[in-house]
Amino acid sequence: MGALGRLPLDEQLDALRAALSRNEVLVEVLRRAARLQLPGWYLTAGCLFQTVWNVVEGRSPDAGIKDYDVFYFDGGDLSWEAEDRVIRRAAEVFAGVPAEVEVRNEARVHLWYEEKFGVPCAPHASSEAAIDSFAATTCCLGVRLEAGGKWRVYAPHGLADVFNLVVRPNPVLAPRHVYETKAARWRQEWPALTVLDWPT
Repeated sequence: MGALGRLPLDEQLDALRAALSRNEVLVEVLRRAARLQLPGWYLTAGCLFQTVWNVVEGRSPDAGIKDYDVFYFDGGDLSWEAEDRVIRRAAEVFAGVPAEVEVRNEARVHLWYEEKFGVPCAPHASSEAAIDSFAATTCCLGVRLEAGGKWRVYAPHGLADVFNLVVRPNPVLAPRHVYETKAARWRQEWPALTVLDWPT
């Protein structure tokens, strides 16, 4: 299955959709997230690339997946109360899904990021910009359903590393220890991963 990383890009996109579609929880989260009609939303992060890793390794598609992250971007109201209203509405929409679904407004990240991770974060301009800042380029992947069931895929670093089980650092925002902690946790669950060192 590593050969998927050497397919032409359009075929990689087909292979991505085929792999993700094998995770029934993920597909259900996508469908329900679309109903929320959140601005600039994506299902993103671990649930996507980890589903692919599972499919490549012949495991259950949802094995080892901790949660399902939904990003959206609403810069019109940066209050916690506005985000909390969305989170509460999402909790109703995702009720009964057998997984934890986290919904977050990426326009607010700069308000809490430094306290949590120890480094400042400039305000993001979009959900895509937030995805660009993940600690590993392998994580920089987002999918959403658009009108007519069309899949929109955001993958600024391509898909080859995802299919080839390569974890590559992305030192644009997250500190080194965040990358190394995540990579160590992933390697415990997916021992075949190739984890590249943080640049010095």
